[in-house]
Amino acid sequence: MLKGISPLLSPELLQTLCAMGHGDTIVLADANFPASARARRLLRLPGLAADAVLDAVLALLPIDTFIGDPVRTMQVVGDPAAVPEAVRAFTTVLARHAGPAPVGIDRFSFYAQAEQAYAIVQTGETRLYGNILLTKGVIEAPRA
Repeated sequence: MLKGISPLLSPELLQTLCAMGHGDTIVLADANFPASARARRLLRLPGLAADAVLDAVLALLPIDTFIGDPVRTMQVVGDPAAVPEAVRAFTTVLARHAGPAPVGIDRFSFYAQAEQAYAIVQTGETRLYGNILLTKGVIEAPRA
């Protein structure tokens, strides 16, 4: 255990977040996501809700401010305007961390972007559409 670090963040996830560079992406995926077939690097956090993992990750990970749509979720197939419960929970967490609202993209675009992600973290999330893609930003040095 470390002071100030959420116990939800495994040593592997901490190393992954640290190793990611500006512009790299990470996916927090639900339990139904085809992560094994799509991941370059796969980490598993079974039994954990995706929004709880998002909250822990956002305490450490800066979100990119240089690109449009640095936070993306998967749209509901057949009803792209729908906002699933999991996405509402993500939006609440993002707001708490002063992050941007997520932008929904279609299922196959989400899959394609997930395949290019630095890593996929498969959570135990059972709510449908509990998938979010984050683009890492930078931490600026304090100004003297």
